[in-house]
Amino acid sequence: MQEETTPPKPKVANKPEKHEEPYHDIHTMLEWHAPGRPFKNHSKEYFINIFLITVAIEIIIFLFHVYLLMLVVLTLAFLALSMAIAPPHAFYYKITSEGIRVEDNFFLWEELYDFYFMRHNGIEVVKIGTRAFFPGELTLMLGDITTSQIKKALLPFLPFREYVKPTFTEKAGDWLGKNFPLEKGQHENPPTSPTLRGASKSQSPVSPAGSPSLKTTT
Repeated sequence: MQEETTPPKPKVANKPEKHEEPYHDIHTMLEWHAPGRPFKNHSKEYFINIFLITVAIEIIIFLFHVYLLMLVVLTLAFLALSMAIAPPHAFYYKITSEGIRVEDNFFLWEELYDFYFMRHNGIEVVKIGTRAFFPGELTLMLGDITTSQIKKALLPFLPFREYVKPTFTEKAGDWLGKNFPLEKGQHENPPTSPTLRGASKSQSPVSPAGSPSLKTTT
């Protein structure tokens, strides 16, 4: 009696093993709270001068019957007064190995260009350029942290611009503030656009509520 033979099973080729890419954890270099924009408490003289200048400009424009321009001037004056009266609320800033977070907005390092320091109304801020046309530039308030802490966190990812030539608008604003101050002591503030950027603060931060935390990566 002939024995039945089973056909050999086809050999299955071994599947190549998948090599998973190593996972890079996100490290936080610096995080802090600071006002959303530069703010300075002004005296009563400041608001009176703005009111008088606005009235004088409105009268001149009224003589030329340019009523639409009068509305624009009133809108700008109202905006300036509103920003001078209402203090900004605190923003949350965070610098990580992937980018920069400002409140609910996050910017990857690939979207940013460089950074530099400047003073606005006597308050030092850090400016970070963006590659996109909008917003064009990020303004980060330093709060209680120092420029050295900011530079230590940003230099591994962005180049530092030591000198930025003041624009015509900045020069005009500095000249007007020095020669025609709206309040006493305004010209004593440092200029808006200093020649050298990035002068470090001497004091160390001490703030229980919004104190920055500098974390080193491994």
